[in-house]
Amino acid sequence: MRAESPGPQHEWLDAAAGPVVRPYTLTGGRVRPAVEGFDLVAFVLAAPAADPTGQPGLQPEHRRLVELARRPVAVADLAAELDLAVGVVRVLLGDLLARGLVAVHEPRATAYLPDESILKAVVSGLRAL
Repeated sequence: MRAESPGPQHEWLDAAAGPVVRPYTLTGGRVRPAVEGFDLVAFVLAAPAADPTGQPGLQPEHRRLVELARRPVAVADLAAELDLAVGVVRVLLGDLLARGLVAVHEPRATAYLPDESILKAVVSGLRAL
């Protein structure tokens, strides 16, 4: 005979992993951040006096993001550290950015275009093949 644990069993409870929370519950059903876009390699840095503990409506994941961002860290690294989807992290970072708890430093756009003479030389070289 199999020993059952007392009480009702729920599909959202996993004995090995603990309670399972769906990503949309972390974001309140939102799929886009309040502030548009966060590049995967953008660096996030917590505001010097950021104290998420006194902020109503923040979840533990918000607080953890602020703690991780005490030093500059990339958005992709935050998602990996929290084991959350990048989309969820972007929404949570949007909340923190709107409250002034973090700053996001986007990478510079790489709008470097090669000189026209280089392009002509490449075309000439290809034609010579």
